[in-house]
Amino acid sequence: MRLRLLRAALLAAILTHSLIHAFTAAAQAPKVWSSSDILLGLKKLNVLGSALYIAAHPDDENTRLIAYLANGRLVETGYLSLTRGDGGQNLIGPELREGLGVIRTQELLAARRIDGGRQFFTRANDFGFSKTAEETFTIWDKEQVLADMVWTIRQRRPDVLITRFPPDARAGHGHHTASCLLAIEAFSAAGDPKRFPEQLQYVQPWQPKRLFWNTGSFFVKPGEDLSGYLKLDAGGYNPLLGQSYGEIAARSRSQHKSQGFGSSAQRGEALEYLQLLKGEPAKTDLFDGVDLTWNRVPGGAAIGKMIDEVIRKYDPNDPAASVAGLLKVREALQQKPTEPAKTDFWPAEKYTEVESLIWACRSIYAEVVASEASVVSGQPMRMTLEVTNRSAKPIEITALLSIGGLNADTIMNGPLKIEVGKAARVNVRGNIFSFITSTQPYWLREVGTTGMYKLPNKYAIGYQGFTIYPPLSVLRVPELFVEKKKTKVLNGKQDVPQRELIGLPENPLVAELGIFLKSDELTPITVPVQYKSTDPVEGEKYRPLAVVPPVMVNIAGRAYVFADAQPKTIPVTLRAGKAGVKGTLALTLPAGWKAEPASIPFELGAKDAEQTVQFRVQPGAGAAEGRAELRAVATVDGQAYSRGYQAIEYNHIPTQILFPEAVAPLVKLDLKRRGQEIGYLMGAGDEVPDALRQIGYTVTLLKPEDLTDQNLRRFDAVVLGVRAYNTVDRLKTLQPTLLRYVENGGNLVVQYVTNRGVVLPEIGPYPLKLSSDRVTVENAPVKLLNPQHPVLAGPNRISTRDFDGWVQEQGLYYPSQWDPKYQTVISSQDPGETPKESAILVAPYGKGHYIYTGLSFFRELPAGVPGAYRLFTNLVSLGK
Repeated sequence: MRLRLLRAALLAAILTHSLIHAFTAAAQAPKVWSSSDILLGLKKLNVLGSALYIAAHPDDENTRLIAYLANGRLVETGYLSLTRGDGGQNLIGPELREGLGVIRTQELLAARRIDGGRQFFTRANDFGFSKTAEETFTIWDKEQVLADMVWTIRQRRPDVLITRFPPDARAGHGHHTASCLLAIEAFSAAGDPKRFPEQLQYVQPWQPKRLFWNTGSFFVKPGEDLSGYLKLDAGGYNPLLGQSYGEIAARSRSQHKSQGFGSSAQRGEALEYLQLLKGEPAKTDLFDGVDLTWNRVPGGAAIGKMIDEVIRKYDPNDPAASVAGLLKVREALQQKPTEPAKTDFWPAEKYTEVESLIWACRSIYAEVVASEASVVSGQPMRMTLEVTNRSAKPIEITALLSIGGLNADTIMNGPLKIEVGKAARVNVRGNIFSFITSTQPYWLREVGTTGMYKLPNKYAIGYQGFTIYPPLSVLRVPELFVEKKKTKVLNGKQDVPQRELIGLPENPLVAELGIFLKSDELTPITVPVQYKSTDPVEGEKYRPLAVVPPVMVNIAGRAYVFADAQPKTIPVTLRAGKAGVKGTLALTLPAGWKAEPASIPFELGAKDAEQTVQFRVQPGAGAAEGRAELRAVATVDGQAYSRGYQAIEYNHIPTQILFPEAVAPLVKLDLKRRGQEIGYLMGAGDEVPDALRQIGYTVTLLKPEDLTDQNLRRFDAVVLGVRAYNTVDRLKTLQPTLLRYVENGGNLVVQYVTNRGVVLPEIGPYPLKLSSDRVTVENAPVKLLNPQHPVLAGPNRISTRDFDGWVQEQGLYYPSQWDPKYQTVISSQDPGETPKESAILVAPYGKGHYIYTGLSFFRELPAGVPGAYRLFTNLVSLGK
């Protein structure tokens, strides 16, 4: 019986924490439970209901409704975001595309830690703004996205589905509309055994009760009759949390900092309206007709009564007194299958919750801290296990289990007893299994398509058990997996099938330590291995343990542009993942290009040491015009490494380490320029200044205090970065200075400004009205309205060919109205739409020129689009 219980505990710990749920936040201080948190958790044990909120992007979710459902109704609440938001803009830094998607993923996880929801994704890639669902489905693999949604529904078994957007054009974005249309289809498909039958080997069909659209002020016309909608008040106050759901929601939504969604708290009544889209009508409540008690589980009524008794006897001054009752609840749950994919879903879910509550009631603090923030697989690593006994009686650690990629050992010779109020620290030695090469996010490991991420077929992790208490030495974790006949384990390695990754917000934890106590209940807990440091300003900080290659290769700059045959110096930085790395570095170039030297030897003595080497690259006579690619490759012990190191560090999310391919665009083009000195005021952050330096300009980054008449006079052009009039508040008082610069002969180039949150009512010398108009098809045909206009005629003659090869989108936030003094230059439109003529507006003003452009230069220049360089050079050369 003892071994059976321990095996069940191991399986629950390994499968629940490491694979299927993986909701333990990476690089967060261990959760500390207050008495109120524990009581809320106890009450949640007796609520067996689930809701899944569905939308397209990070920040689309209704955090107030999620907070209300998770903390007020105490139902299992999830948010399924179809994408990771890679196609958006970044208000806090320069990261775009994959880097931005990683930031927004972590912002969602930070939000869920506040509002109590769980986070899920599909494999859909946010390819940028889309005007219709029809267009979206030509880029997304609709059937694959639908399969991912059905998989999540079948796994999580929500009673109610809720969409943020309506199934039509009112949603305002093709991804938004598509998310609702897919939810409608998934509602039926999840319960149909004929749809995606390959999933049924692992999960069962599941039919939600109903599907709602959560409408709001964005979609409801003033005075519209809402009597036919289901109404609920999500603005209540939770005394156990000391906050209203509106206050919780504001803190949650404010985690979306990269999108500028800081929110103020709302208190008091907050009505939510829901329109039934499919399923059984509800008269008074979301869960009408759904049994939210233990009666929905055969034989579960007795468990519900046991939980009621634990709640009734709960003493907030002595949570440990509830452990005995919780152990009885857990024993009752152990009589039910603990495999979430089987019929008895709720016993498995509540078993995991009970495990957490037992440890919370015991008030035991545990963490595992690695001595370094990164490690190369196979290399020795040191860790410290700290366990603090804050319970009312001594505890004894009897067994440790290494989980994930960790292969560990300990200097302990026997069980470890910890007295009340004492802390114990154990030195743990080990390494990461060699088959784990890096902690690159799983969805970025293989090259996907414009619309879809490609997941690896298998994701290797390992399990290696070791014991410090002889009676438990019979445990062999691989045998447990063989018994389950679900996965194959050889030599401690487990290849997790692709299906286990679908929906996960981030990688399974790379290394965990399982801790067992000597007691009749054999309660386990899994603790992630993390790195901890103390910042002199911010104090204690945690970050995920990163597995890195032996050497990483970073290429400085995003694109290298050659307007002639002169060589350019290309610096490449090597970073050591471990001490004593040596090898050679070379560039792989397209035909017709050459690099000197052909290769460079290197030796890095210390871990994390960096060395920058330089190559001189130039196009030869056979180099083709246009865009190509170079790659940097380091060879160590016969193994080639061509990935770099990118740390994404912001205070509101855990540090993220990416390993981008060490590639950069090579651009050979015919380019002429005028002027030399450019002043650049950053807005939301972009890489345009580096692009201008690539073509020979001297670029000075300006601060608001630099915008003085005398200082601006020295610049041939002044460029405002993307969203500058949205993010630089002082522009509302400095605008007259900028216009005087233009009036005195200057050239001011303003890149796109969103039509919401502008710091002053008029951004130009003459009236223009910003809008959300855009051209999303990057290769939409362009018409030159006046080929002889100065910005098209010189110094580079612009033709329609200069708009070939653009990426993601052609332009955004075009003005919808403008004063006749603005001159239009080009025209284009998305299929089926009227022409948009305000992508470039030029206004002569005094002796100079004011230019507004919504063209997406902030994307095109870093990507090395030749025509974008030629056109932007003309804009900053105007009047010279």
